[in-house]
Amino acid sequence: MTEHTVGKLLIIGGAEDKKEECKILKRFIEESGGRESRITVLTAATEYPLQVGSEYHELFLRLGAQEVQVLDVSDRSQANRQGIGKDFEKSTGIFFTGGDQLRITGLLGGTVLGAMLQELYEKGIIIAGTSAGASVMSDTMIVGGEAGTAKKSNLTMAPGLGLLRSVVIDQHFAQRGRIGRLLSAISQNPYVLGVGIDEDTAILVQSDAHVLVIGTNTVTVVDASSSTTTNVSETTPGQALVLSPIIMHVLSDGYSFDLKRRVSLL
Repeated sequence: MTEHTVGKLLIIGGAEDKKEECKILKRFIEESGGRESRITVLTAATEYPLQVGSEYHELFLRLGAQEVQVLDVSDRSQANRQGIGKDFEKSTGIFFTGGDQLRITGLLGGTVLGAMLQELYEKGIIIAGTSAGASVMSDTMIVGGEAGTAKKSNLTMAPGLGLLRSVVIDQHFAQRGRIGRLLSAISQNPYVLGVGIDEDTAILVQSDAHVLVIGTNTVTVVDASSSTTTNVSETTPGQALVLSPIIMHVLSDGYSFDLKRRVSLL
């Protein structure tokens, strides 16, 4: 059974609308407490923390947040600094920007700030992430791999933050043709659900493991747990993957999915 019994996650496929309706980001503010929300933006993933942090700071204030702080962690000593969590622990919503997901795990894993993030999550604080900030939510994350045909040798994976277990996330999904690499990822352990999230689209993961799709495009859920045929243990570099059968769900705004029962909901 897919494990998810703690807080809320808002996992965004990247390139979310920041100028017009801003449906996804408005939902983040709403889930964080609306006009009483205190948002912390973590820019660990990006190489341009000042620029990206400033953009989200202004945006979240415009969307109605009471307070927004930008926390730039550029090295592990900062993440372990005494007092780093003084303002962080007051957050009602935490937002990871895009960039490189390995920067997030490399900077936060095993630190005071990383432990506090887990504590806040377990208290029910919503944690959101876009693009790289989306991929990092799971216990195992995709960090590299070519689009196109599913091939075992094309894929690179690494440990994530572990907030969402037995699920692997891919982002910019349809726009970058990433179905092949998501299939390659779940072929390594068909028990794990593959979730591909398109741009300007997100999943809101509730504490009861129900997932709600929000946004203008689609979310693809791939379940290979019932597969009976695979060549994953036999493939040589560059050889195409065999994985059959699989169940695929394609869901749009307003539709839901139960991660525990692995069924879509109306």
